[in-house]
Amino acid sequence: MRFAIVRSLFNADATARLLEGARRGFADAGVPARQVRIVEVPGSFELPLAALWLARTRRYDGIVCLGCVIRGETSHFEHVASQAARGIAWVSLSTGVPVIFGVLTTDTLAQALARAQDVAAAGPQHAGDGPRAGAQGNKGYEAAMSAVHMAHLRRQVGTKR
Repeated sequence: MRFAIVRSLFNADATARLLEGARRGFADAGVPARQVRIVEVPGSFELPLAALWLARTRRYDGIVCLGCVIRGETSHFEHVASQAARGIAWVSLSTGVPVIFGVLTTDTLAQALARAQDVAAAGPQHAGDGPRAGAQGNKGYEAAMSAVHMAHLRRQVGTKR
């Protein structure tokens, strides 16, 4: 199986941790690093377009979108978070490729970093543990596990790339 990760560079402290968590998640699921392509975009608003480009290649069994939108003093937060979520869902539904929403939407950077904890000390997830097991506290890890799960489900139901 092949996967892609699209990482937003905005709020890089948090998204770098999410990326590390996703890499760990794929590794724990038995996906070799060479089977995971990583691309970077400026911000979370650009995640859906990059995911669409990747999904249209039909090379990937799943795509993980990683970003971090932190509430500020204006309504910008709501617009970016909402459109990122809507766009990511649309890419998944319109292409049939599982595209996973791994975008943190928090009030503070501290909250974001708490959801992107270091995965070095966490153990691997075991079959049947569910998407919240292993590397608890890192939403990138959870997103990778979700992508693997959905890719397997897609194969089980007989849907082609």
